[in-house]
Amino acid sequence: VIHAFHLERIAASPTFMHCSVARVCVPSCGDASLGALRASAGLHRASSRAWPGHARPAWRVQAPSMPESLAGTQCVVAVASGKGGVGKSTTAVNLACAAASVLGLRVGLLDADVTGPSIPTLMNLKHSGPPMLTPDQQMIPLQNHGVKCMSMGFLIPIGGAAVWRGPMVMGAIGKMIRGTAWGELDVLFIDMPPGSGDAHISVSQQVPLSGAVVVSTPNDLALADVTRGVDAYAKVNAPIIGFVENMAYFEVPNSNTGDDTGSDSTENSSKSANTDTGAGTGTDTTPDTVGKNTSRQSPPPTCHYIFGNGGVSRIAKETGIELLGEVPLDPNVVRTSDAGTPVVTSAPNSAAAIAYVNMARRILEKARKIEA
Repeated sequence: VIHAFHLERIAASPTFMHCSVARVCVPSCGDASLGALRASAGLHRASSRAWPGHARPAWRVQAPSMPESLAGTQCVVAVASGKGGVGKSTTAVNLACAAASVLGLRVGLLDADVTGPSIPTLMNLKHSGPPMLTPDQQMIPLQNHGVKCMSMGFLIPIGGAAVWRGPMVMGAIGKMIRGTAWGELDVLFIDMPPGSGDAHISVSQQVPLSGAVVVSTPNDLALADVTRGVDAYAKVNAPIIGFVENMAYFEVPNSNTGDDTGSDSTENSSKSANTDTGAGTGTDTTPDTVGKNTSRQSPPPTCHYIFGNGGVSRIAKETGIELLGEVPLDPNVVRTSDAGTPVVTSAPNSAAAIAYVNMARRILEKARKIEA
């Protein structure tokens, strides 16, 4: 009954009625009614010239005002990816936990991936049931690890699928944004679905984004969609704060056998030891160490580039967008994510956790403050 109550409210949401948004990227010449619908959906055309016959006009979403439910929020950051499976949700969760537990901020986390919600599992809230309601029928966000969370996974039974068309998805996002008692937040992270589509347009219509963080793995297949993600957020007037290279490398403890199992590993064997400190490239190769007893010192770990080396860094240089950091491929991140104990809180001294904390700090430095 509670699930049905929430879903009925979503269907009745005014956002549900904005069916035209799914068609905004297919302009047609001389269609006055479609133009009116686009205007009501918060989109405008940069040029008044007819199309086709001229260069295709640039459609951009006008920045909305901050909704009343987020009136006390200082900063809204979208965590996005051009392709699924690159660790976007894991990144969003660990950035949120880093901002809350390490930086001491008031943090919210919105799961905008309506058809594939991951936040309930990653934040160990999948068995918490639906959110309670305030006297004025606002949903109270569930909380864990110091982060306020809202997800469609809280409203749909475990294992249930949301087989919805675009307008229903947009209505759900609008309800979670405007129908949630968020309270005062220093930052709201939004875990976006992969790609670009209805959910991205809906979020950009509902809240003024301070910026977006784009997550990718270094392989070419994932990188092909990174530039599309950059272009998508340019169309909704959200600056790209930076890139995150996830699963950048895999560390293997070295041995004295001289065995080398990866062709890309030896050149950067001490990468992880220097990533966080900015130190030099070796410890036992300087002249004053020759002849000294170093048998008790373990050699630096070897880095294996499972998905390629430096792909996101290359894209960052080409686009002029900052590479915020590199997160290693760490089995412990998988285990802690499945257990709902993000690595930032469960293994704060690990290389992955340190990378997330440093990135969270940099993201909040760059994100512009939104006036209430």
